[in-house]
Amino acid sequence: MLEKLEKIREEGFRRIAESSDPAMLEAVRKELTGKKSSLQEVLKSLGGLDPDMRKSVGMKANEVKNLFAEKIQARQEELIAGASAVEGEIDLTLPGTEVSGGALHPITQMCYDLNDAFRSLGFEVYSEDDISSEKYAFDNLNFAADHPARASMDTYWLEGTEDKRGSERLCLRPHLTGGSVRYLLEHGAPARFVYPGRVYRNETTDARHERAFFQYEALIVDKDISFSSGRVMIEAILEKVFGRKVNVRMREGFFPFTEPGYEIDMECLLCGGKGCKACNHAGWIEVMPGGVIHPNVLRAANLDPDVWTGFYTNIGLDRMVMMRYGVDDVRLFHSADLRFLKQFK
Repeated sequence: MLEKLEKIREEGFRRIAESSDPAMLEAVRKELTGKKSSLQEVLKSLGGLDPDMRKSVGMKANEVKNLFAEKIQARQEELIAGASAVEGEIDLTLPGTEVSGGALHPITQMCYDLNDAFRSLGFEVYSEDDISSEKYAFDNLNFAADHPARASMDTYWLEGTEDKRGSERLCLRPHLTGGSVRYLLEHGAPARFVYPGRVYRNETTDARHERAFFQYEALIVDKDISFSSGRVMIEAILEKVFGRKVNVRMREGFFPFTEPGYEIDMECLLCGGKGCKACNHAGWIEVMPGGVIHPNVLRAANLDPDVWTGFYTNIGLDRMVMMRYGVDDVRLFHSADLRFLKQFK
């Protein structure tokens, strides 16, 4: 019986080594270790052997079975390592598959264009984290303690910090303006910088509003900044971005971090000032609130308001892109719809 097992082992090793593909190897495995295999017949006959022979034959049979499993596994790995990743013959004369090229998102492209425009005027590009705090989003910017913007109906507060105050109460930044104080504390004055990024508001969406959207804020701080120079800079930026002169108007506006504050509207380029859905049928669209930096904000940045002054301008980046490409619904830019985005490649 032991000699028979030795012959089964030798024959099995030969059959495993001659297997040239995984399917053939699987067939050999079933023949060597399956229910109808010679090895199984030996194991079934153990009951008719005397005790001493039964023990030695049983040990030898299990040894052969384990050896078969090891050899089959090793041969399988060899076949996989040597197999081609492509089935069948390869026609090297066929043209390759063209790789589809990507493109910048139109909002990203507008941001880069504004970066170039402001850099040409000597501005630095600054960035900060999307998570801010009550201190930088409101306290440092002269917001009253009971200002409605602090409520959860307008600002996304992070769970677990609702009962805290100041720098420990965290939120998704509702605007970029808090970054101005952070920059001035780090770098001091004079300063001339821009800081683009995404902001978050808990508000109803429509053709002109989104819960998460992009802003582009600019700030100049110096000892002698005139209000009129700010308007000239804004007109120059708009002309550079759109490639032609753009009509603008300035309206009085209130913002806690400015004194005085203003709203800058540009003529709607979709309708030429006649009125449409994008401009709420007014002929003008608000793109840049801003104003002269409030003395309390300068104090929060450890600057003397009797020495330093400056002005903000905050560009609604999404609305600028709407004007550039003639799109009347801002939600399309955040839809991730490739049918829409591929038009800007």
